[in-house]
Parts: sequence; C-alpha cells; structure tokens
Amino acid sequence: MPKPPRRDLSDVEALKALAHPLRLQLLTWLQRHGAATSADLAAEFDEDRGATSYHLRQLARFGFVEEDTARSAGRRRYWRAVPSDLRLPRRSDGEEEAVVAREIGRQWKERADRDLSAYFADQESYGAFAEAAMHSFGSTVLTADELAQFGEEYIAFLTRWQRDPEQAPPGDSRHITVVFHAFPTPGEGTGR
Repeated sequence: MPKPPRRDLSDVEALKALAHPLRLQLLTWLQRHGAATSADLAAEFDEDRGATSYHLRQLARFGFVEEDTARSAGRRRYWRAVPSDLRLPRRSDGEEEAVVAREIGRQWKERADRDLSAYFADQESYGAFAEAAMHSFGSTVLTADELAQFGEEYIAFLTRWQRDPEQAPPGDSRHITVVFHAFPTPGEGTGR
C-alpha cells in the first residue's frame, strides 16, 4: 500500500471538526472497519441517522472522510476514511489551536487506554494474536533533533505495514492497534 500522505493539523477549523467526540469515533470506526453508510454508523453508535450523516459531511468537508463512490448507489452513500498520517501541531500559534489539539490528543489517549484495558481484560480469547502481540517499555537519551528523526523513522516503519480493512489478506486477520509515545520524561534533566 502506498504511504498515506502526512497531514499536519494546523487549521483550527479542521482541528475543531475532528475534536468532536462522535466525529472522532466515526473516523476511527471507518479506519478500522472500512466503508459504511450513515445508517450503519448510526446503528453502531446508537445515534440519530441525520446527526450521523451531518457529522460525516463535516468530516468530509475537512478531508478526513470521503464518499466511496464505487459502493454508493442512489441515496445509499458509503463513506470511507481518507488514508493519512494525521499529526497534531507540535507548537500552536494560538490558544484556541492549542486547546483543541490537546483535546484531540486526550481523546486519542483515552481510546488507546480503553482498547489496551479491554485487551488485557480478555487477553486469553485472542489466541495466536495474543501470542504474537508485543508490549514493551523502554527509554533512551536523545537530542531534540534525534527525537524528531526517531519519530519520523517510526512512522515510516509503521506505514510499511498499513493497509485498508478491505485489503486484509484472506483468512484470520484483525485490526491491530499500535500506540506510540516518544516525549521528554517529565521531571528529568538533560542527563548530564
């Protein structure tokens, strides 16, 4: 699969569109499961179909999702996530952008925490996937430039393994959550 384009989320209006909790859930679902209609998603999230359709159009307005024209027919519109490497701003130009970016980061972290907790609560049921899963905690000492390079190399590696749900190999495959954090350790000095 070709590398998804990097998208630095610096437009405050796009950030606000993505920060809406239901919109972020819709996008995550489409990324994990593939194309769906607003009716499918309304049923999945126990939401009003009209509201779900509105939120999908807002995500489309800012380029996070698009209509899957190959599947859509008549009034039945399928939506799919636009493949992209979404990046929150490292530094914000204004307070509003900073607040919204922090909110998205908080929601991403909460999602990762919920997914990991649910996995650990029922780990035995995942069979071969539980045996193949890896959990590691490590650290190193880097300069700021090295940390930036480290992050880019990680994203490049992850991208080599990314595929849309529709492109999953036949047989037993699952969506895999990958969580990565690389940041200065709070309360630690420069190591010198």
